[in-house]
Amino acid sequence: MALCSLHHVIDLEWMKEAYRLTRKDGATGIDGVTATDYEVNLEARLLDLLGGIKSGRYRAPPVRRAYIPKADGSQRMLGIPTFEDKVAQRAVTMVLEAIYEEEFYPCSYGFRPGRSAHHALHALRGEVWGKRLYWVVDIDIRRYFDTSPHSQLRAFLDQRVTDGIIRRMIDKWLGAGAVEDGLLRRTTLGSPQGGVISPCLSNIFLHHVLDEWFEIEVRPRLRGGCTLARYADDAVMAFDNLVDAQRVLAVLGKRLARFGLTLHPDKTTPRRLPPATDGAHTTSGNGRQQLRLSRPESRVGTVSQRQGHGDADYGQGPVCSWTGGGE
Repeated sequence: MALCSLHHVIDLEWMKEAYRLTRKDGATGIDGVTATDYEVNLEARLLDLLGGIKSGRYRAPPVRRAYIPKADGSQRMLGIPTFEDKVAQRAVTMVLEAIYEEEFYPCSYGFRPGRSAHHALHALRGEVWGKRLYWVVDIDIRRYFDTSPHSQLRAFLDQRVTDGIIRRMIDKWLGAGAVEDGLLRRTTLGSPQGGVISPCLSNIFLHHVLDEWFEIEVRPRLRGGCTLARYADDAVMAFDNLVDAQRVLAVLGKRLARFGLTLHPDKTTPRRLPPATDGAHTTSGNGRQQLRLSRPESRVGTVSQRQGHGDADYGQGPVCSWTGGGE
């Protein structure tokens, strides 16, 4: 059922909570306003922001485009909103999370409350070694955050969220564009990494495109056991036989292409984990994601997991710390 009346839950207390949850040490947007600057007359600012959201007069400012280096020598493009825009995005994200957390599958781990790459690693390790799913497919979606179609995202949102104010705000962020070298560039595709709402929209999009498809259509048709673990736009599938892995991989590219996405042809191949060793690893080959799986009786290995603002490195041992995260 689509929910057509949601904006009434966003009040001053909701905005204060959104402000509390917004990172205060992030980079500034195009206006240069820091969290410390915004704290001056905070309640008045939040009331004005709330009024702008409810009345429709709020204009989403373009993000400041920045680049960070990737492990393979290339650069990852980020979009950095203004601090006030981060608060507004957090307020709407809180509404969307309350709806979609009831629908997301357990295989989704990225940027969800109480979930992390560390949880994904433990779950995947248990499935692989517990069910002997030694054939692994490391999924690489080419430039997901730059190429996901807005029209498809809107169609997915239509199924659950039709509140005019919420949808109007999302459309404003999708079309806000980015400022780079003093020039404003409008966007018709994607949702820039770095925005608070981008990971949530990514989870909604890939919930329908990948998770739901795998659980409802793929799993019942396979001969053997299988599992899926997804962190934002990075995912790993594991199978107990090569035939199933090849069957899924043969149709995966067509499935993604149906929704405007592209599967990297050179980096998504089945790999067999050696069951006789103390540990095994799969590497995507693109420098974004390295996954090491240890046998249940061994200690957890090293993970470098892609996320919205760079790489989060997990050290040796069963207790690991998250050093990154969204705004």
